[in-house]
Amino acid sequence: MLKLNVNTKENTLDLAPDTPVLWALRDGLGLSGTKYGCGVAQCGACTVHVDGQAVRSCITPVSTVAGRKITTIEAIANDKVGKAVQAAWIAHDVAQCGYCQSGQIMSATALLKSNKKPSDADIDAAMSGNICRCGTYQRIRGAIKAAAAALA
Repeated sequence: MLKLNVNTKENTLDLAPDTPVLWALRDGLGLSGTKYGCGVAQCGACTVHVDGQAVRSCITPVSTVAGRKITTIEAIANDKVGKAVQAAWIAHDVAQCGYCQSGQIMSATALLKSNKKPSDADIDAAMSGNICRCGTYQRIRGAIKAAAAALA
């Protein structure tokens, strides 16, 4: 039995220690906002926050996050930075198919929590592990800048 703090709620799950966090969230807790993309941490669709840091949940074993604070897309609007990012995403019409967007938003939120005024290079570096097959990268960059401005 593992205890996971997900979205400020303590959960006890009967999982093997090497179970990826992604499957604990989706199958164990029914939180389907975090997406499975590649399974090898290359696309970013599975991004969640662990103690405020963007982490690829598809390769992170649950045993490494027990006792740490996990935040998923379902709760990101409870955070002022996450709420600003989501509002900017809507205002800039970022989502096209939408599949990657939860991971994109989680990465963007982590960036803005650590860097209040990111440059284009900062944005590119922070978002480089998130793939958007629809190619909305310019809108993503614009939304991140708008969220930063709204938070200033």
